Amino acid sequence: MNSTIDYEKLKLFYIGKEKVDEDTTVPLVYKNKDLRTHAAIIGMTGSGKTGLGISLLEEAAIDNIPSIIIDPKGDMGNLLLTFPNLEANDFKPWIEEQDAINNGLTIDEQAANTASLWEKGITGDFQSKERITKLKNAADFTIYTPGSTVGVPISILSSFKAPGIEVLEDHDLLTSLINSTVSSLLSLVDINSDSSSKENILLSSIFMNAYTKAKDLTLEELISLIVTPPFSKVGIFDLETFFKQDDRLKLALKLNTIIANPSFKNWIIGEALDISNLLYDEKGKAKVSIFSISHLDDAQRMFFVSLLLNQMLSWMRRQEGTSSLKALLYMDEIFGYFPPSKNPPSKQPMLTLLKQARSFGLGVILSTQNPVDIDYKGLSNIGTWFIGRLQTKQDKEKVIDGLSSAANGKVDKKELMSTISNLEKRTFIMKNINEDNIKIFKTRWVLSYLKGPISKDDIKKLMSDKIAKLKEKITSNKTNIQRETRKETVQKSKEYVKPIIPNSIEQKYSYISQSDEYSLQAYLLCSTTISFVNTSKAIDKTQELQYKIYLDERMNDIDFQELEDIENSSFETRARTNSIFYELPSFLQNQREVKLISKNFDNHIYRNNKLVLFKNSKLKITSKQDESINDFRARVQDRLNENIDEAVEKLQIKFEKANTSLEKKLDKLYVKLEKEKNQAASKTTNTLISIGTSILGAFFGNNVLSKTNMGKVARGAKGASDILKERSDVKFVEEDILNINQEAQELKEKLEIQIEEINEEFSISNYEIEEFSLNLRRKDIYNTKIEILWEEV
Repeated sequence: MNSTIDYEKLKLFYIGKEKVDEDTTVPLVYKNKDLRTHAAIIGMTGSGKTGLGISLLEEAAIDNIPSIIIDPKGDMGNLLLTFPNLEANDFKPWIEEQDAINNGLTIDEQAANTASLWEKGITGDFQSKERITKLKNAADFTIYTPGSTVGVPISILSSFKAPGIEVLEDHDLLTSLINSTVSSLLSLVDINSDSSSKENILLSSIFMNAYTKAKDLTLEELISLIVTPPFSKVGIFDLETFFKQDDRLKLALKLNTIIANPSFKNWIIGEALDISNLLYDEKGKAKVSIFSISHLDDAQRMFFVSLLLNQMLSWMRRQEGTSSLKALLYMDEIFGYFPPSKNPPSKQPMLTLLKQARSFGLGVILSTQNPVDIDYKGLSNIGTWFIGRLQTKQDKEKVIDGLSSAANGKVDKKELMSTISNLEKRTFIMKNINEDNIKIFKTRWVLSYLKGPISKDDIKKLMSDKIAKLKEKITSNKTNIQRETRKETVQKSKEYVKPIIPNSIEQKYSYISQSDEYSLQAYLLCSTTISFVNTSKAIDKTQELQYKIYLDERMNDIDFQELEDIENSSFETRARTNSIFYELPSFLQNQREVKLISKNFDNHIYRNNKLVLFKNSKLKITSKQDESINDFRARVQDRLNENIDEAVEKLQIKFEKANTSLEKKLDKLYVKLEKEKNQAASKTTNTLISIGTSILGAFFGNNVLSKTNMGKVARGAKGASDILKERSDVKFVEEDILNINQEAQELKEKLEIQIEEINEEFSISNYEIEEFSLNLRRKDIYNTKIEILWEEV
């Protein structure tokens, strides 16, 4: 049995072993491109569903394909438990004491047994220990815990990021994305999320108003806009008729409870929920991003899943189409998120992904142990079905109906019912729309240690280094401490009378509380519009910039290096009663000084604003105007993957003649062996069937060893007569079969070497991404305004 096969060199996922007869199994390999048409894994608890899912994700990581994983149960963190040496001490920290007690063993003995079990399992399944090292080094694994600092925190409530232009131009998709976001947000505060409710309509209108202006919203800003929306009518009714201000205030107060909750801070710290940053690191290594949500309540889970799916949609629509597998989205339990009759916030974005993602190279894998409560009409978009052991007749019938629909009725329901009823643990039926036949296989041994659900303590242990680095980053990114200290120590005079400034300077107000008295600190509010235009590079980008600068009455001039970005741009235009104003610098009372400030602000914008773009000279690719470095790197990787696929397809054509010749020779020899079966057969089936030929069959898209031929070999071997074992004619046939199998092995190795050379040629490390920029022209700076912002402190 060959245990050193490099499946990934042939762009194949090794997912299990297909049974030929009682004594013979061959590797079942699966073209990674087939996952572009998505997959569903369905099976009851204990069927081996988690192992199959982890196998697929392991294969993807080894092939440098990134994965984003939604983990409601806590099982997927097992992907980080990889021990290349397979030593007992590696397993010991992860052994459950109760398991050892149940087996009558010490922790050390249980660890030793587990290490031995894993080594036998891996090496006995057409794999080697080296694959564990390959997996561990192939990708960067991270467990994110939204709403918690147990793992790496992810910031999701700080901003509802506006989608890209591709989504904004698709009204149906934009509407669907907003509806899903609003419904999941309202569910957090137990408000009816029906799309016809006035709460839903108001929030949707606010999101639509902001997003169509390509403007992000913060939760604080959203709450403020509920009270004072940026429009006066909803449909044909004026705002007050549709939704009275008192009722809007009640809604705002309900949503404010999210911010008021002490745990809120856990939702706004950490890495931003940016799909581009979750796929590859700066060196092009694939990331495996696991979102563990088992600690959240049902409403919070639905909110997060819906938000993540919407972010996936927005990211996806920014990408160019590709024929290669770009990334995977895996959800470990879809129960409750994709039901047949209800319409939760997660359903529509998931359905859109299933319908559209394949064009962008995104494969979706959905897993469930609850086959009755999923929408099979939606799953009709899935190309590969993995069906494991099921318990009830209702479950089996539901799955068979769904599979029959996906296969356009080309399945024998009675035969399938019988097969499903008799499946053993870790055994699955596979129906791939890219292949004619249904296959039955046993899942391969996973490279990761499956200890069961990963606990909070486990996550904390696994992510300790990453959490420490993130804390370091957060500390270093804090706002200027010296300035903050100065603000606190400077003594100011408070006056109820507002300082006098020229009438030409507009004033705005930012309040964050309801109080009997307000202390207002002054900031200089600077805004302008800039445009970058370059026809040859298809650049036409307009940006509205808005900043503030802290004002101290003792200042003599404005330092534009102190500019701060505005987080909340929803301001009031009148001061509230009982507002107390800090003093202003005296030079702001001079109209000429204000004009000079405006001019100096324009000069600062001119000198410090450039449109940064990226290019790769070898591939002759230039970034789009709103494309981030991560999105551009992913696009370069897509192009390289397409080049690899094209080169591999040329290899297939080049070697197909040799492969076909081997297939014909083998078929003739099997027929000859069949004729001699009553005379003799001295070799076992396992000897005569080559692993190399079975893998070549998957690579070339056919079965070099068909089941019919495998049967011939098996029957020939089993029908042997002890007396006639040494007959020379049978021995010669067997030797010929072995020689051709050797030729097949050599052909496979030759292909592997050439494909490895192709992969090295098109490695992203050989394709430097260069940065260049477009400068502003002075005429492209306009609408500059200098105002005073009074901000509550």
